[in-house]
Amino acid sequence: MSLNGTTIIVDPETVSNTFYDVVIVGTGIAGSIIAKQLSEQGKNVLILEASLAKGLTIESFQKYVNTFYGAIEKNANSPYPVNPNVLSPTDDDIYFVEKGPMRLSGSYTRIQGGTTMHWEAKTPRMLPEDFELYTKYGQGLNWPISYDDIEPYYCKAEAELGICGDVEEQKKLGVKFQDGYVFPMYKLPPSYLDQKVIEKVEGTPVQLYGKTYHINFSTFPQARNGVPNPNYKYPGTQHIEGNGFVPDGLTSINPVQYGERCQGNANCVPICPVQAKYDARRTLKKAFDTGRVHILYQAVASRVEYDRQNGNITGIEFKHYKDQSLSDYTTGTAKGELYVLATNAVENARLLLSSDLPNTSGMIGRHLMDHPFTLAWALMPEVTGTMRGPLVTSGIGTFRSGEFRRLQSSFAVDIHNDGWGWATGGATPELKDAVDNKNKYGQELQQTLISRISRQLLLAFMCELLPEYDNRVSIDPNYTDKLGNYRPVINYNLPDYSRRTLAYTRKVSRLIFQRLGAEDYTHYDPQDPAYFEFEGEGYAYKGGNHFSGTHIMGLTPQDSVVDSYQCSWDHKNLYIVGAGSMPSIGSSNTTLTLAALSFRTAEQVLNRLNASKVQTANV
Repeated sequence: MSLNGTTIIVDPETVSNTFYDVVIVGTGIAGSIIAKQLSEQGKNVLILEASLAKGLTIESFQKYVNTFYGAIEKNANSPYPVNPNVLSPTDDDIYFVEKGPMRLSGSYTRIQGGTTMHWEAKTPRMLPEDFELYTKYGQGLNWPISYDDIEPYYCKAEAELGICGDVEEQKKLGVKFQDGYVFPMYKLPPSYLDQKVIEKVEGTPVQLYGKTYHINFSTFPQARNGVPNPNYKYPGTQHIEGNGFVPDGLTSINPVQYGERCQGNANCVPICPVQAKYDARRTLKKAFDTGRVHILYQAVASRVEYDRQNGNITGIEFKHYKDQSLSDYTTGTAKGELYVLATNAVENARLLLSSDLPNTSGMIGRHLMDHPFTLAWALMPEVTGTMRGPLVTSGIGTFRSGEFRRLQSSFAVDIHNDGWGWATGGATPELKDAVDNKNKYGQELQQTLISRISRQLLLAFMCELLPEYDNRVSIDPNYTDKLGNYRPVINYNLPDYSRRTLAYTRKVSRLIFQRLGAEDYTHYDPQDPAYFEFEGEGYAYKGGNHFSGTHIMGLTPQDSVVDSYQCSWDHKNLYIVGAGSMPSIGSSNTTLTLAALSFRTAEQVLNRLNASKVQTANV
């Protein structure tokens, strides 16, 4: 056992000889929230983390930043050196086994902090109607809980993540809030590019199934340090005048080594160089500060063990490797009263299937969801300050709700401040075109690039995907990694319900570009693995990295994998947490909702542990 600051790093022998209140797999946002909530209430927690012990100091984080700056390809995982024993999915298929008929695409990050180490940090709440999609529109699945059930936990999640935003703007989109509620921090102001788009497009009418909708813009709530709101009141506390939200970081009363105010670097995905963007390390550090959290690094959970007589989980088997360049490992088992799988929707499903656990509903790995994105890009008629501000500040929420959801999915629209990077690969194509095709050099080349790049406009349309039974994660003994663990096998397709929306977004983008007088450069390559045709026209999509739905919650063991508290129906001492529990995802990024669900689960886990302690004392 060793102490690294306040972090208690344990070895496999210590783990094997210790019985914990709770064993958690994963240090992403769900696992970190649950570890923090339980340890602050006196519970002893073990976290199994597959990656190396890196990232909690300013020095180690700066190495991530430097790695990103030096990387030739700027993808979501480029700040983080490849760990052959703990692979993250990328487009080269070294980890995902894509079986089609379409590609899931997308990625996640298997390091300390999870995918919050590369996320965009947009944090809209889901709409009340998203929780009753089948009842209201005859599509998808209902949740076993309502928006009102999760609303108090949204408040807790917004406090933990330090959300900046405008409540009144969100109310106009159909989001419900408690009376008098404000976000912890004021909204990030619209960028200059946003303002130029809004100036010409706000209020534009569009037709959808015989109904007229008007395009309206709003800023996005974000987990990003901005200006604290002095009127904010922490959940469960009495407001004290002048004692509003205090963000983690250099602006707080007790400074830590990360968390400056947003400086608008425009490379929020994958990494914010000043750490203004929230990531799970902030919550994890609070858990470590209690002194009740042990963590075992380089421990890849390989099997969930259970008692065949009563169904209870008896331990988490892990493979502990000493060197990431070698495949040698030792095997151990972590034991506790309760167990929490908190990796992500794909990894949770893979681990459950690898363990050959009872699967009453047959739904483990099923209903895999993501948000497919279509992109459209154009050149504005004048310089609009592209590359200034965080990645996204404003967008369109007009199409998140409406009767059209009976026939096609909802969607939300982002205005990107980082130019065409996601669509075309960044500034390199512009440079090649200027030199090779336009014969530009020297100052003329510089002015050409400034003019072109500072006028770039990218619109990203994030579309809802229903929980399709045949979209799934499975395993196959023919596909394993260096440690002998199964790789995720992916079957994925887009139903016409979603394809119809992706096609409609192209009509919307053409209308927006026409109103702006922008030159449309959008094109979809038939050689793109994510290319498809619908009603005679070709399109391509990008994965949104919002993997969800592989262990959905429901009302009975027959219709779901977990109950509304994310407790396994088949194993009463096992919680399977995260976006995988979500029966629908609507048009909201999933992180805030899974964080709210984690607070709700932590509350029940704590109650169970306390009840068990009382029961034991009375025996």
